[in-house]
Amino acid sequence: MAGKRALFVGINKFANYPQFALNGCVNDAKDMAALYKSLLGFKASETSILTDAQATKANIMARLKAMVTDARAGKLSYLVFSLSSHGTQMNDTSGDEPDGKDEAFVPYDITQKSGSWDPAHIISDDEFHDLFNQLPANVLLEVYLDTCHSGSGLRGAEFGLYAPRPRFIAPPEHEFGKRTARMRGFKLNRPQRLQLVKPKIKPQATAGAHHILWTGCKANETSADAYFDGRYNGAFTYHFIKVMRDTNNQLSRKEVVARMRTAMKGRFAQNPQLEGNASNRAQAIVY
Repeated sequence: MAGKRALFVGINKFANYPQFALNGCVNDAKDMAALYKSLLGFKASETSILTDAQATKANIMARLKAMVTDARAGKLSYLVFSLSSHGTQMNDTSGDEPDGKDEAFVPYDITQKSGSWDPAHIISDDEFHDLFNQLPANVLLEVYLDTCHSGSGLRGAEFGLYAPRPRFIAPPEHEFGKRTARMRGFKLNRPQRLQLVKPKIKPQATAGAHHILWTGCKANETSADAYFDGRYNGAFTYHFIKVMRDTNNQLSRKEVVARMRTAMKGRFAQNPQLEGNASNRAQAIVY
């Protein structure tokens, strides 16, 4: 029987941008790893964690590429990837974005080059798509993104000690263009790629049909870095883990996200999203 593998990434500190430090992302990665080991049956040898200085673009992509390679060789049938960090935008170079902007995810070593994000030190949604689209059709991929992409930037110049803050870094001036306010997640499958509003996934076993995407928020919302029970977490990650533990993983994925939305309503300006085909949404997370 093919195995399973999980990578959990959390980044609070950024080598070239200390002013954009977060508080809860490392806790998110460690807490997700603990959840998968204690509740979802993963062995320690099947999980790995990258935090802060470990979580460069090169390291993140190398780990993910190794997972995809093993899945293509028939060694793995279930892959898990969670990322807690800042989100941003960058110029679209492939021509597939109506607004000319790719969503992007911020590694520890993010930096600029010639007034734009340096492609060697930022991860675009296209890169995730191109990598994960190589997975065999029968491999289950579960991705959690506790980041945000919003044209509003870091809303509010001052944050109280425990006040939630959005996980977003505004793009450099050369990549700013016309601002948009959206959170869509990366492209899991093209042309039937997962989108927050209208998932377009065929029921047959095509590439990407068994890709599941959990995101911290929907269009024009931000994902919060917040304070819970004496420590920081992402609001999405905290409530996901709480629902999973409170119900002992007895709920379907769509029931989990519904409970999360109820718990977060009125407290956070975000609504967690779940993308995937109807069959996977109706099932509990496998273990």
